Amino acid sequence: MPSERYLATWMIPSWSLVLVCLLALGACGQAVPVDSIADEPYYQNPALLERAWQQPVAATYREGFEYQNNWAFCGPATVVNLFHSLGIDRYTQENLFDNTPLGYWKARILGLTLDEMAELIESTSDDDAVILRDLTREEFRARLRDTNDPTKRYLINFNRAPLFGVAIGHYSPIGGYLEDQDLVFVLDVLDKYKPFLVPADRLYEAMDTVDSETGKKRGLILVGRGKAAPPDAGAPPEQGRPVP
Repeated sequence: MPSERYLATWMIPSWSLVLVCLLALGACGQAVPVDSIADEPYYQNPALLERAWQQPVAATYREGFEYQNNWAFCGPATVVNLFHSLGIDRYTQENLFDNTPLGYWKARILGLTLDEMAELIESTSDDDAVILRDLTREEFRARLRDTNDPTKRYLINFNRAPLFGVAIGHYSPIGGYLEDQDLVFVLDVLDKYKPFLVPADRLYEAMDTVDSETGKKRGLILVGRGKAAPPDAGAPPEQGRPVP
């Protein structure tokens, strides 16, 4: 027998279906003038990508990496890939919401805010999800030097506009940082883009944007094994949600 969640989809009022259609039409994002990083030689350079995949954190994502299964599910796909990298294999993009207070259809239609992403991680695992919002450029760079630590995972919420000229919010895991090249390895969960490399400053500009749903800045989520992930001695203090 279908679950109540799926039965409810047949009872969505007609105005809601119109809203869904309008949102779907806007899912590709609004084009804005920018020099796309996709035209740069570093973007998906095979040699640099292979180096990036060999970084300690990226290597934990490589096997079984999966792409989002619909246009709004970059958040759930990011969380499922995060869990796979941590050896948690009981979740799919579809069942991730089964035992959480978050609504499947809210995520399916509108996506997830940064706070909802953190709540989703904490309600489905024993790990702590710390939101890092309103970071300065220097604080962001300090965090990047921490992304190759295999005891931690960083997820990023960014707008594609400063990178590709397409104004739409997105989530993906960060696979690591090639410091000698100043390139961040973004494990993009949309198969149109696939994992890519981007200069730290360009990625910061994409992250340092406002989520129109909340009116708050986008940012990073730091996930550590077990509750109360210890802060780095050399990194700035977490902002937003305090570590218990």
